[in-house]
Amino acid sequence: MSEPTEAIEEELDVEIVPVGGRTFVVLGTAHVSQESVDQVQRAVEHFRPDSVAVEIDKQRYASIVQHEQWSQLDIFKVIRNKQTFLLIANLVLAGFQKRMGGGTGVAPGAEMVAAVRAAESAGVPVVLADRPIQLTLRRAWASTNWWGRNKLLASLIAGAFSNEQISEDDLRKMRGRGELESMMTELAEFLPDVKRVLIDERDVYLAEKSLAAPGTTVLMVVGAGHVHGIVEHLRASSDSKPHSTEELEVIPPPSFVRKALPFVLPLLVIGLITRGFIRGGLDEGVENIVQWVLVNGILSSLGTVIALGHPLTIVVSFLAAPLTSLNPTIGVGFVTGLLESVLRRPRTLDFERLRSDIGSLRGIYRNRLTRILLVFVLSTIGSIAATLIALPLLLG
Repeated sequence: MSEPTEAIEEELDVEIVPVGGRTFVVLGTAHVSQESVDQVQRAVEHFRPDSVAVEIDKQRYASIVQHEQWSQLDIFKVIRNKQTFLLIANLVLAGFQKRMGGGTGVAPGAEMVAAVRAAESAGVPVVLADRPIQLTLRRAWASTNWWGRNKLLASLIAGAFSNEQISEDDLRKMRGRGELESMMTELAEFLPDVKRVLIDERDVYLAEKSLAAPGTTVLMVVGAGHVHGIVEHLRASSDSKPHSTEELEVIPPPSFVRKALPFVLPLLVIGLITRGFIRGGLDEGVENIVQWVLVNGILSSLGTVIALGHPLTIVVSFLAAPLTSLNPTIGVGFVTGLLESVLRRPRTLDFERLRSDIGSLRGIYRNRLTRILLVFVLSTIGSIAATLIALPLLLG
């Protein structure tokens, strides 16, 4: 590594951390910034590292450099394997990042790709050091309580339809130490479990994977929000040997309450309907069943109508919702989503337009793939609302 100068270090705003005879240069970036792309290239040229560790995993890197990835998506398989919410979260995040990049003209993750290419040009090994995004999202979802999940979904949906644009000046301010600390504090107060999984755990994960990188000088290219946590973890390391990250790669098992709830609600409904037969005879029992069927069927099919689902899907959602609401292993969205994906299979054009369509409500309705997901979500919301409405009716 050439001798760093104070001017270069200040210009690149890097943290240099010595650990057990090795040197780690931590460069914080913004994911949609042209300035960050330029800084990454300068850092590789100036520090001449023995290896470069970047905040990206293999799947995300492939999705950036291989634009045809979405065309290989099998939506029927995604719904069947009950990975729909994970796909929705990925699409919402992709749409949000694309819109943020619209104000700067830089694609999300461009600085990470620049780091990989600059390292390859210099003949330097590259370490894709981030935890797989699917694993991170699943841990965040599993670690968050019911209220936190609703706040997270609301935040994602609000971000998906926001028209906010961001400039290089905005990004430069956001990378400031004080601004970052304020943002992290706000996130910790709003969604503490999500902040722990998305930020704190990945700080440790990125640091440990970088410790496993070869050579005495390692350049780390990470999002600016991770710099402080990574530096603290590196400084706390007594030597430069990496530790296992297995515990950060395990999905936490659901709590007893979360396991029991899908079974408790159907049993409660069945118990209330049975009580009607015992207390009021055939008339009251049938009345309870009719109330349950109508409330569930109408609200679930209404959600499918709002999603502009196929007419047959609307009919099936009406018929399936009263039954799936009593089944703890399958929801109405599973049925409507699968049927819609068969009746209106996504076209090649839908995959080609996906990246642009997820940025607007009109695009979401126009694209068959996102409309399938919309049918899944809105029919599910209708069924959940129906259960909350029908329970007091049955109790009465």
